[in-house]
Amino acid sequence: MFIRELTDGTDIDQVLLVRRIERRERRDGLPYLRLSLGDCTGAVRAMVWDDVEATAELLHEGAPIRIQGHYVVHPSYGPEVKLGGFSVPVAGSFSDEDLRETAIRPPDQMEDDLRSLLTTIHNEHLRALLERVFDPDCELWARYRTAPAAKYYHQAYPHGLLEHCLGVAQAVSATAATFPGIDREVAVTGALLHDIGKLDAYEADQGTVDLSDSGRLHGEIALGYYRVRRMIEDIDGFPTKLQWAVLHIILSHHGTLENGSPVVPCTREATLVHMIDNLGGRLGSFDRIQRELAPGREWSEFDRAIGGAAYFSAGDEPTVSDAQLPLAGAAAA
Repeated sequence: MFIRELTDGTDIDQVLLVRRIERRERRDGLPYLRLSLGDCTGAVRAMVWDDVEATAELLHEGAPIRIQGHYVVHPSYGPEVKLGGFSVPVAGSFSDEDLRETAIRPPDQMEDDLRSLLTTIHNEHLRALLERVFDPDCELWARYRTAPAAKYYHQAYPHGLLEHCLGVAQAVSATAATFPGIDREVAVTGALLHDIGKLDAYEADQGTVDLSDSGRLHGEIALGYYRVRRMIEDIDGFPTKLQWAVLHIILSHHGTLENGSPVVPCTREATLVHMIDNLGGRLGSFDRIQRELAPGREWSEFDRAIGGAAYFSAGDEPTVSDAQLPLAGAAAA
């Protein structure tokens, strides 16, 4: 039974993935563990109050564990598993695919869509920059292709970065023709590179995503700006103002100083990328919420990422929607 199918009062004896282990202290100073256990449909909280040291040796982030317990929904704190015991799962007793979230679109299809979009970039300097990231034989592309897009809220799974940045770039490409004065090639380039700092800011290991030391110290925007600026400096004759335009998109894509951008969007291209990026992240949260929603339910619980509950038509299942396929005119604009 998947996590989203569990109901209040259900007894559990199944394999789940240990997504996160947090060691904390009670008021009396004794340690306890706060766990996040998950499968491909979502995650649930669990607490370990007794035998903490022995349990900590048994549990490993990113590894499967068989748990016995009781699923409850607290009126104030939400779903939780009241644990009864742990055991190492027997090989072959579970499917790894059932435990891990994956991208909605197949990675090979996304790569084909990316290659098509790249053919629409005709500026020689922008093409030279993009080739340094997306050359099929380079190590940077291999990392970009498989990296997650976030730690939790949207596309926090393998190929999530490609899924998110490609979706933003396709939408930017299609939307650019709607508004006058936008340099579509600059905007698409910035969209494809806006989150590249996450390659250094996040570490993904065995299905779990966490901030790296560089990510904690510098942040993904600074890391992305530094990486792209170094690549630009290696391209002979890259125009100064073109450099400013691309780097400004990276620096401003969070939109406000309060949200972590050192500058706010000051160009049409940066404004467009920020708006579409924000939309892509928000809609990605709906994908996550729907994946976790119990069958037959139309409303989710309150979700911090969207600031409320989400509504879905009864019987809907997460699918590749029109918005997630290459947008009309995206590759031909």
